Parts: sequence; C-alpha cells; structure tokens
Amino acid sequence: MTAPLADATAFVTGAGSGIGRAIACRLAREGAAIGVADVNEEGARETARLIVEAGGLAHAAHVDITNFDEVHRAVVAVRNAFGAIGVLVNNAGWDRIEPFVKNTPDLWDKIIGINLKGPIHCCRAVLDDMITAGRGKIISISSDAARVGSSGEAVYSACKGGIISFSKTLAREHARHRINVNVLCPGPTETPLLAEITSGDDGAKVIEAMKRAVPMRRLGVPEDIAGAVAFFASSDSDFITGQVLSISGGLTMAG
Repeated sequence: MTAPLADATAFVTGAGSGIGRAIACRLAREGAAIGVADVNEEGARETARLIVEAGGLAHAAHVDITNFDEVHRAVVAVRNAFGAIGVLVNNAGWDRIEPFVKNTPDLWDKIIGINLKGPIHCCRAVLDDMITAGRGKIISISSDAARVGSSGEAVYSACKGGIISFSKTLAREHARHRINVNVLCPGPTETPLLAEITSGDDGAKVIEAMKRAVPMRRLGVPEDIAGAVAFFASSDSDFITGQVLSISGGLTMAG
C-alpha cells in the first residue's frame, strides 16, 4: 500500500522539539521527505536523525523564521535535496506569559516577529512553487488563545488571530491553484515551552487547573496535533480550505 504522502516534501518549522518534532516524525511515517527547520540547530539535527533512523528522509536546517532571507535559503536547500515543497507546516512559536501592561516594546517585537511575521515569511517562500505545481497544503498552528483570548498573552493572542485571518485570505486567493490553507488551534499542550513558562510551584498549580478545566481531564500531547496535521496534509482534506480546528479536549468549543 502506497504511503499517503509518498513523493511529497514537507517543510516543518519549530521541528527541533515538542509539537514540531511530533509533526515532522508523523509526516515522515506517512511517506514525506521532511525539511526540519528550527532556530535550535542541534534540536533540528536530532529530529532529522530520528526520522532517518526510522527509514525516512530528512534535511535539518537552521532557520530563524523572523529573517526572510534565512527562510528562503532553507526552502531552497530542502527543494534541492528532495524536490519542491508541497506541504508547509507553520509550527514555530514563542511566548512569555505576562500582563500586557508589563510588556515592553522589545517583547512585542519578538512575539510578533516569531508568531506572525515568521509564518508570513514561510508562506511567501513556498507559494511560488505550489502555484507552479497547481497544488499544495499549508497548515498553520495557531492557538485557542486566538479564538477566546488568554490572560497574560495579549500580543501572542493577537498574532495567532492574525494567522487565522491571513490563512483564510490565502485560502481564498489560492483555491484556484488547488492550494489548501487551514489552521489548527491547540489548547494547553505538554511541550518544552509550556514547561518553561509554568515552572515552579505556582506553575504546577496552573497546570493542574488547566487539566481540571479540560472536559477530557488531560492536557494535549504533541501527537494529538500531529495527527490532525497529517489529515490536513493528505488528500483526504482536498476539499477543505480556510478552516480552523481546535484541538483542546473540549476546553474550547468554538463554532
């Protein structure tokens, strides 16, 4: 039986750990060659090693997605290794939980650069090849913070909401090219970033409160998001575009 993504090349940002690593490994198991992109080059190389050891194809690339030239160079390197990118997963993200009135302009710029400008850079870097091919899949990882808000994450929430609007517009502009553009919104998920921003005794209390708030009584795990990405990257989603899916165990049930 042919793998669902055989002959596809996928470019996954933030793939050096957490959700991004789970996505990269899942897409590799589905048959795709993976461009493993991360600002953490060591993490990217480790993800690529895991994929190759499992029998897949992977190319690790150091990428700061806030820099368009770096993104473009990485896309070219992956294209040269495996062929034009047919699946883009905008996963890389970063935040610091803090009341908006305590934020600094430098923090705003960092959050906007990673969470909004970064995905915009990546989309622009792959779209020409997708248009030429007459097909493509773009899946962006937003957040339920974009749909319902999240205390201490004002600018992050704004960026993630921007990704939803940006994706819907791309979906309209490129439907005629058979490019599907969709968005996933995870709820609280067990990742290194979540551990970092909820460290200490107070953080442990926050985690327990999160679990109690989720109808399924657990946080998400990276594999939960990876499964949804695999669906949106596959031909099963060919007639789905401009959509937003929450993956939160029922914490949010946005229409």
